[in-house]
Amino acid sequence: MGAARAVFTEKGLNLATIDDITERADVGKGTFYYHFRNKEKLIRELIRDLMRQLADTIRSEVKGTTNLEDVLDRIIHTHVEFFSDRWADYVLYFQGRADLTLEEGYEGIESPFVGYLECIEEVVDSAIKRSVSSSNLRRIACAVAGFVSGYYSFALIEMKSNQIEKSMQSMRGALVAGLAEFINEAAP
Repeated sequence: MGAARAVFTEKGLNLATIDDITERADVGKGTFYYHFRNKEKLIRELIRDLMRQLADTIRSEVKGTTNLEDVLDRIIHTHVEFFSDRWADYVLYFQGRADLTLEEGYEGIESPFVGYLECIEEVVDSAIKRSVSSSNLRRIACAVAGFVSGYYSFALIEMKSNQIEKSMQSMRGALVAGLAEFINEAAP
C-alpha cells in the first residue's frame, strides 16, 4: 500500500502500473494479485481507507463544538493538519476527487468520497440550530472539499509547511463567514 501511494504520487493514478508498484514494493506480481484483482481495486482500497481516516479525524476534532463558525473552521483546519505530513495521501485525495469528474474514471471510488461528504454534512448539521435541506448541506460539504483541494494544493506547491496555516487563515475565515451566512439564509 505504501509503495502504491508513492508510485501514485510520482506518476499519477493513470500512468502508474502494477509493475511500478510491485517493483517499488520489492514483491512479485503474484503477491500483488493475491491481494488485489487489479489496479482499480487497489486504488479503491487506498481511497476508502484514506476517506474513512479523514472522516473519523473530522468527527473527533469537532466533537463537542457547537458554534457553527467554529465547526466549519475546525473542519477545514482538520484537513490541513491531517494532510500536513501526508503528502502521498493528499495527492491520492486530490487525484481521486479529480477522477470523480472524468467520464472514464475508476469505478467505485465515488462511494468513499460520498461518505466523506456525508461526514461533513453530519458535522455541520449538528451545529445548525434550524433545519437546512440536504441539498444545501451537500453544497456546503462540496465547498469545504473544494476549498481544501483547491487552495491547499496551491499552498502546498508554493509554500513551506509552516507557512500554509498562516496563509490560509484569511481565506479560511472568508469561506467560513460565507458558508455561515449561506446556512443562515438557507435555514427557514
